[in-house]
Amino acid sequence: MHNQLSGEKSLYLRQRAHQKVAWLPYAEKSFDLAQKRDLPVLVSIGYSSCHWCQVMSRECFEDDYVSSIMNRHFTCILVDREERPDLDLIYMEAIRMFNQSAGWPLNAFCLPNGHPFWGGTYFPKEDVGRGLAPWPQVLMRIATHFKKSRMEFTENADHVIRNLRHANDAEISNTDSWKSHLLLKASQVLCSKHDDKNGGFTPAPKFPSSTKIDFLLAIQESQSLRKNPTFEKTIDRSVQTTLEKMASGTLFDHVNGGFFRYCVDDAWQSPHFEKMLADNALLISSYSKGYRKRRNPLFKYAVEKTIRWAFTNLGSPEQGFGSSISSEVNQFEGAQYLWSKEELLRILDEGDEKDMISQWKPLEGADQNAYLPHLIASESLPLSRQIEALSKLIPLSEAYSKGATDPKRILGWNALMVRALVDASIAFDNRDWLKHAVALEGWIASTFMEQAFAEQSGEDEPPLFLDDYAFWAEALLQLCSVSESIDHGSATVYLERAERLVESLTMKFRDEGIPGFFLSPKKMKNTPPCRKKHWFDNATPSGNSSLLRIFSTLHVLTGKQKWEKEFTEAKAAYPKLVMKASDGISHALCCITEATVGLIRIQCPASEISGLSKILAEFPYRPIFLEAKKEVDQFTVCVNNVCMKPAASPEEVIRQLFG
Repeated sequence: MHNQLSGEKSLYLRQRAHQKVAWLPYAEKSFDLAQKRDLPVLVSIGYSSCHWCQVMSRECFEDDYVSSIMNRHFTCILVDREERPDLDLIYMEAIRMFNQSAGWPLNAFCLPNGHPFWGGTYFPKEDVGRGLAPWPQVLMRIATHFKKSRMEFTENADHVIRNLRHANDAEISNTDSWKSHLLLKASQVLCSKHDDKNGGFTPAPKFPSSTKIDFLLAIQESQSLRKNPTFEKTIDRSVQTTLEKMASGTLFDHVNGGFFRYCVDDAWQSPHFEKMLADNALLISSYSKGYRKRRNPLFKYAVEKTIRWAFTNLGSPEQGFGSSISSEVNQFEGAQYLWSKEELLRILDEGDEKDMISQWKPLEGADQNAYLPHLIASESLPLSRQIEALSKLIPLSEAYSKGATDPKRILGWNALMVRALVDASIAFDNRDWLKHAVALEGWIASTFMEQAFAEQSGEDEPPLFLDDYAFWAEALLQLCSVSESIDHGSATVYLERAERLVESLTMKFRDEGIPGFFLSPKKMKNTPPCRKKHWFDNATPSGNSSLLRIFSTLHVLTGKQKWEKEFTEAKAAYPKLVMKASDGISHALCCITEATVGLIRIQCPASEISGLSKILAEFPYRPIFLEAKKEVDQFTVCVNNVCMKPAASPEEVIRQLFG
């Protein structure tokens, strides 16, 4: 046996093609070999920008002694989680069943058929005293126990697969149980978990909370909140605090732009340095919507700088965007972002700039002379002056070595970027960003259209998943809400494309037995151990949640009852989830809230659409679809297909909508 990764498309896999571990890709032929060898299978899952994936790879997988154990006692399979999110979901849930911490690298020990019986995340090569068993010890224990007590592992694996399949079945409720109080209760639970001092909705480690923020922004526009001004202020304070703290602290790269993956502390001051396209696209949307609520210049700064970072470092609308940038340079995490105090004082040499530096602390856990520039709370030093000062660091930063960019073009993540550019273009009246959104969706269509409508992906193509279809459909619907302002007739094109895409999606991913859609398609090569439904949001929203917005929007825009039926059936899976884990389904709650508040359609004279769009952007975000008509001279406002009397001017439209 020898390493077989050199021909793989994934950067993560190719980075390990030189190792002495006889890595195999996840493929049917790999499991055929595993069955012949009759040894346990190690399925190791990670991604190129993951710091601890790189650490374990260097410590363990590149070690001659360790690799010899792995090759002798296991069939070793390596997976890029960004290529195979379905496998990542399955093995991640399995490891949680073993009461192990979940994260990456994810190492699942399996029967020769790929069914997991035990696993964990990072293991060091040697005993480091943190309760982590050394990897060679883990390997030998598993190998020995497999020979002596194989039946025990088989029973474990059978139990895991049964539980994984059972978890697909949401507790379906009568749709009558969907009352407005469920949404209100969910928002109350979410706000009760908010860190009022530092922002965020969880203790450390803290991840960006874009879906939670979007839900709270949406419910603020509901009548139930208007009747409860005290709680509305609580929601507003939670949203604004979290957005401000994330954008001013070191979760945000104030020199180069873009948000890091997460922070290990409560105060957003100690980040893990990988940067992901999906995270940043979602945050562009959230900050754009937040800006429309508060007009906070900090939010505009974060959006502008993040978009510039993505365009500079990840790709372009015409060629798509790569997935991530590694946290490491020369095996040192965050090297390209950290500054010595001497460097900072040499460049930031004015008096108020030195005052900024004096308030920065060295990064915890790093060299005591390693600093991350960020904004400070100061009445005497305005935001504009701080931004001006930080910009002086850019030329030197550009000369530093950069972490490796993963060029992988993920359909769903690029679709999230389309939505982000549309949201930003509306909030900040930037037609160029809208044109970029149009160009990016055009690239998606030209690259993936044939694959999306084929019976299954081709031999050399990574498969497309539910999230890819759902995020693309959401992007198309978002585009058709405003595209008429730059291209008359385009909204119809986008709407028709979205509807065709969703029809294809329902055929490929639907569970014919009970409500819900599987993450993986019916037909695919290199099938997972079982098909899973993804109900909960993780770093990205769940595809099932996105379908709630898609079905309700298609119903309003097309008038077709089949989409209303789809929405009703999809919604039935969520009432019990609200009661059990409301903060895990924020995207679903946001979509249901928007449908409840009402989707707005405004038919207007073609000559007025740009001006109307600009005026509407001055108000808090609501789903509004603008339909330009050359033959009309009035404005007609409809909320969920209930239409008001024609209005004579944009100002009258605003009075009808907002009072």
